[in-house]
Amino acid sequence: MIILKIVWIAFQVLVGYNLFLPVILYLFYNLKRKNYPLVASPTEEADYGIIVTAYEQISAIPDVVNSLLKLNYSNYLIYVVADKCDISTLHFADERVVILRPEETLASNTRSHFYAINHFKRPHERLTIIDSDNLVEPTYLHELNKLFNQGFVAVQGIREAKNLNTTYACLDAARDIYYHFYDGKILFGLGSSATLAGSGMAFTTKLYRDCLESRDVSGAGFDKVLQSAILSQNKRIAFTSKAVVYDEKTTHSDQLVKQRSRWINTWFKYFKYGFTLLGKSFSNLSMNQFLFGLILLRPPLFIFLLLAIICLIANLFISVAGVLVWVSGFLLFVLGFWIALVMSPTDKRIYQSLVNIPKFIYFQVLSLLKSRKANQYSVATQHTYNSTSDNVNLNNHEN
Repeated sequence: MIILKIVWIAFQVLVGYNLFLPVILYLFYNLKRKNYPLVASPTEEADYGIIVTAYEQISAIPDVVNSLLKLNYSNYLIYVVADKCDISTLHFADERVVILRPEETLASNTRSHFYAINHFKRPHERLTIIDSDNLVEPTYLHELNKLFNQGFVAVQGIREAKNLNTTYACLDAARDIYYHFYDGKILFGLGSSATLAGSGMAFTTKLYRDCLESRDVSGAGFDKVLQSAILSQNKRIAFTSKAVVYDEKTTHSDQLVKQRSRWINTWFKYFKYGFTLLGKSFSNLSMNQFLFGLILLRPPLFIFLLLAIICLIANLFISVAGVLVWVSGFLLFVLGFWIALVMSPTDKRIYQSLVNIPKFIYFQVLSLLKSRKANQYSVATQHTYNSTSDNVNLNNHEN
């Protein structure tokens, strides 16, 4: 009986700390003095290779390329890797655009990235990865440079919603705001690293090659492998909310279920890296690795929320004190979510969509049930919303 009680308490702690952690990190973030010295910009622009990956679909490629060509930067080339695509209609007069069509299907983000790297027209000092449905702010590369100039070798920008045309898109955007705030701004501000988002991120070409060239990462989750490889070297991934990429949000329930099933499958596949980093953090006395390891062990939001609800209901029959602790945890989590939205540029449509969170969680549960077969789905999200930088709401951003 004592053993069961200990196991039950341990299980509750493992689930419950996820409710308290965001607000705790936020409090420490506000107590910590942020001091990143201004560094003079080099007289010469760093050379970027911009890698745009597409799989099966090219409908959004003209928009993303035109957006990249509007960058107020001169030293870059754009490499479009059109994997398993018909490129007969893709034509760009600008010499900065290089269209690459692999002879064999790659069906992998990292294979596409290295296909581009191996076809670089010149040895680019840095590379940045952009999805085929993204758009970028004209200042994107300049903002990345500010972090590279401080000595960082990996930088994650912010991915904002390109579309808020459905309730699902708004809720998807709310989730992104939460993660960018706590897993980006707060973690980095505490001396750890921002988690990678899959696009809108940049690295020195050397670091990217060192981390992934010897690994063949298939399916979703290359960013999980990459960030773990970077943190294993105790290097930091910087975050800037001023390097803005606009990302397409899921608009339909079937699209949501398929995408999330791949993401959930990815968490189960790679959360073990959290234990590795926690172990390294103790031997290296590294706060960078310790905090990042904790974050990697955190399940997707809806999973730990459902587990927390189960624990709360169980405590109704077991412990009044337990009920009070869980209610406090839920209140703090709601407060933490609200803080993330309020402290970020959040569209009013996102606030209005929050009443539909239960429906959103329902589809996430369906995704969980399908996650074991996630790799049978297309490796790319089907893009249904096209736009240009001219009809995306541009906001002022602060670090």
